[in-house]
Amino acid sequence: MPTEEDVKRETEDEAAPEEADEPSAGASAPEGTAMTTASADGEVHDVAPVGGVGAPSQLGMKRFVYAGYFAGAIFIAFAASKILDFAWYKASTYKPGLGEPKDEIVMPVAALIGLGTALYYWYRTRARQLAEEVANEMGKVTWPSRTEVTNGTFVVIVTTVVSTVFFALMDKFWGFLTNLVYGVT
Repeated sequence: MPTEEDVKRETEDEAAPEEADEPSAGASAPEGTAMTTASADGEVHDVAPVGGVGAPSQLGMKRFVYAGYFAGAIFIAFAASKILDFAWYKASTYKPGLGEPKDEIVMPVAALIGLGTALYYWYRTRARQLAEEVANEMGKVTWPSRTEVTNGTFVVIVTTVVSTVFFALMDKFWGFLTNLVYGVT
């Protein structure tokens, strides 16, 4: 169900002018900014600057894929550091000559494991395509507005309080009845 913000955004898009000014032959945008051009069929296109990386908004859903791979690499490196640290500690109990775990060795090895795992799954095209499909589908999700979340939270809290009071009273009532029947004081 589209929210008021979605409807407002659509009406603004429809009200936008259909034609864009074509840049002159010698004009160029400042470095790092996108230029708007009109094609021969009248469609307006945003063109990324040549020779540079586009702004995050120009990356679209792909930026979430990059962030996911980066977060995965960090998580795997963290887990690998803990596992390597524990393994070193256990090995040092059997061979005291190893000494205590050394962070100067454990941390770079763990970072290489995290980086290697992320690169391995990055170059597996099926895994990357799946991540991109998930990011695209998540981009299509209509998220609730702040007021909808606030109203929903209020309803849940009120319902929880009312049901808690109801069941507490029912418990007291049935406890009273069973005490009358069985004669427990």
